[in-house]
Amino acid sequence: MYKILTLNNISPLGLQRLPRDKYEIGSEISQPDGVLLRSFKMHDMDIPTSVKAIGRAGAGVNNIPVDEMTKRGVPVFNAPGANANAVKELVLAGLLMASRNIHGAMKFAAGIQGDDAAVSVAVEAGKKNFVGSELPSKTLGVIGLGAIGVRVANAALSLGMKVVGYDPLISVQSAWQLSSGVEKAVSLDSLFSQCDAITVHVPLIDATRGIVNADRLKMMPKGGIIVNLARGGICDDKAVLASLDSGHTAAYVIDFPTEALMKHAKVISFPHLGASTNEAEENCAVMVADSVSGFLQDGTVTNAVNFPEAFMPRNSGTRITIANANVPNMVGQISTILANAGLNIADLLNKSRGDIAYTIIDLDGDIDDQTLESLRGIKGVLSLRKLPPVA
Repeated sequence: MYKILTLNNISPLGLQRLPRDKYEIGSEISQPDGVLLRSFKMHDMDIPTSVKAIGRAGAGVNNIPVDEMTKRGVPVFNAPGANANAVKELVLAGLLMASRNIHGAMKFAAGIQGDDAAVSVAVEAGKKNFVGSELPSKTLGVIGLGAIGVRVANAALSLGMKVVGYDPLISVQSAWQLSSGVEKAVSLDSLFSQCDAITVHVPLIDATRGIVNADRLKMMPKGGIIVNLARGGICDDKAVLASLDSGHTAAYVIDFPTEALMKHAKVISFPHLGASTNEAEENCAVMVADSVSGFLQDGTVTNAVNFPEAFMPRNSGTRITIANANVPNMVGQISTILANAGLNIADLLNKSRGDIAYTIIDLDGDIDDQTLESLRGIKGVLSLRKLPPVA
């Protein structure tokens, strides 16, 4: 029986992927094998040593001490792409609201007072202040062409926009899904100089912090729109506000409002709604529940942010999994210990990612505790698990 601690409400559709004959699930679980969460901040939490896997029902993992878990040999799973359509729709909504002055127009309309005749006069007199522009005449720059960025780029093309993308690390899968009509920017500066609107879809790391800054905003044509539904900090808010005040930038769409942003007339603030749809929450929960259960039951790794992808069909014998520092001769040391114990390796998979490596080994027979302790004693081994034979 595996024990799963939930730190937030997880969609029932996701929890249904964890059958009750194999899993005990609750918010008060002690010594859990796995943890499922959404936005709960784990950095100040005393994470039990029993935890073997953590699943974030969403994309970002800033609320999880990933580095600490990596040192323990614990994979951290997320749900990339599960909320992609929800975020895409909100990006398009933000673009439309900004380009057509819908936000300001709605606030104006909500403030009109009087009878029907007075309202009609006020509407006709005020509508000239909210004349907008149409998207097909504009160029959209998409920074980051992952699951969300690709959908945004393709949808914007369908709306008649010219689209320019920038992602020096685009994956093969994303490249296959990206429309051939999306043009490639050779640099961020090049992208800013030719785009009427910019939308960012990258994680917040040192390399992406403040990539939308004062210098790049000046490169944009006057009347530009900035959309940030990715993470606060990717845009330099002070620089954007200064550009809004000068009239160079027309609108800023943000999903991470601050006091200063909410007060500005040209800022469209959403209360972190990017992935807030029933469908996205269900998709995220299902994806991450499958990843965590796959790891706990079979040792497979899918959609981990700190482990390599690893899948090997089960053999009928005992399976062991080992996470270790990615250094030479680890597989050799492991194989030697198993051979000295008289154990034959039926199948083996070894994958690495950065400083960590992960090995799945299926044995023809069972493995005793003494041999397991010898494996754990290898310098660089972070975690080791023994999985029982499949029924």
